[in-house]
Amino acid sequence: MCSVTSTVRTTAPRAELRDFLRSRRARITPAEVGLPTAGRRRSPGLRREDVAALAGVGHSWYQWLEQGRDIAVSAQVLNAVSRVLRLDDAERRHLYVLAELNPPLPDAAPRIAYCEELQRLVEAWGPHPATMLDRHWNHVAWNESARLALGLPGAERNCLVGFFHDQRFRRGDGRARSWERVAPAVVAAFRASAAERPDDEGFREVVSELSRTSAEFAELWARLDIQEAGVIVNEVEHPVVGALSFESSQLRLPARPDLTVVLYNPLAGTDTAQKVGWLLSGDSA
Repeated sequence: MCSVTSTVRTTAPRAELRDFLRSRRARITPAEVGLPTAGRRRSPGLRREDVAALAGVGHSWYQWLEQGRDIAVSAQVLNAVSRVLRLDDAERRHLYVLAELNPPLPDAAPRIAYCEELQRLVEAWGPHPATMLDRHWNHVAWNESARLALGLPGAERNCLVGFFHDQRFRRGDGRARSWERVAPAVVAAFRASAAERPDDEGFREVVSELSRTSAEFAELWARLDIQEAGVIVNEVEHPVVGALSFESSQLRLPARPDLTVVLYNPLAGTDTAQKVGWLLSGDSA
């Protein structure tokens, strides 16, 4: 049984937690959760004791939770309350935040399919390159600028595998040194993505493939470094226009947590923007 104290919290999150739970409880009728309606007082929504019984927690404990008292709250109990109150993913994560727990990751199964709107999002970054990656860093979409400047779709559809196998990232004066500076951050960012879902076989497959085929990756992966993806300078040797330099930034999509948009901004002080514009003009054909 959950341990409790009698202290009442006055912090803003706990006050909002009280109001949030009451509002979610009020929107569900007893009939919706299979409770009898006969003999009940005419009031909207579920009663506190209804939620407590359906969630498998004590009535007093749930009452204290709604009152914003300083009680021990577990993820298991919050999940049970979320189920009873029929909270969606966003509401469940909000409940965790208000209860001062780390919110769970969004469900692995996406709520909406990849659609034309997401493709238009990538295309709207033109004339600069933009791509979209799935959670394992496989390219699932790109705009015309990315096709011409970065060679998509290429033989390596996985962004990380391509980074280690595609010589365009290293060919040319100074390109190898630039690649060596960036590689540790790229591998550390991939570990951060993999750490969010430690049981995901897709991440293990990418790591296993690269560990077999790239000694450089195996050495970097063994360092166990981890960091969130930030702005990374990518330098590419294009077969027609030569050196291209981009600042790449990863943006997560709340509606599709399994997808990441990667925006490539031409590096200031280089002629990358002009070269990409020339490629898009068709003069290179």
